[in-house]
Amino acid sequence: MSVETPGEEQPSRQALVERVTAFTEAFNREDLDAVMGFFAPDALYVTFEGRHCRGLAQVRAAFEPQFRRAYGRIRFLTDDLVVDADEGKVVLSWRCQHELAELPGPRQWLYRLAYGKHFGWNGVDVLRWEAGRLKEKRTYARTNLPRVTRGGLSF
Repeated sequence: MSVETPGEEQPSRQALVERVTAFTEAFNREDLDAVMGFFAPDALYVTFEGRHCRGLAQVRAAFEPQFRRAYGRIRFLTDDLVVDADEGKVVLSWRCQHELAELPGPRQWLYRLAYGKHFGWNGVDVLRWEAGRLKEKRTYARTNLPRVTRGGLSF
């Protein structure tokens, strides 16, 4: 994979696709250091709740519970990518899949009663890349609560 290094000119469409794929794979490997390596020092991350996290320390702090598996094991499954290479923007549509088997304590049983062994919800990230680094990540989701599909029913 030829993911360009920081400081280079704005990447091609293919390079952006590769970069976003590598970014998503780092999330799915639960490698917080690798994820943080994509962000610019002054990056902005807007959570799906609307909280603004500016700079590496705040962005990292926002991600840490996820990487500690506070919500179970999480995987992001890519549905679609829309790339504007000239602007350095990518819109990533995904499904966030939670696996509750490793969730500690009574929360695991409460979540399993409500959602089953696995549940997920859909969202979109708008990613803005500049000089090879992620400058902005804005996450949007349908609701604050996960959309649950169980036994063919959604609620």
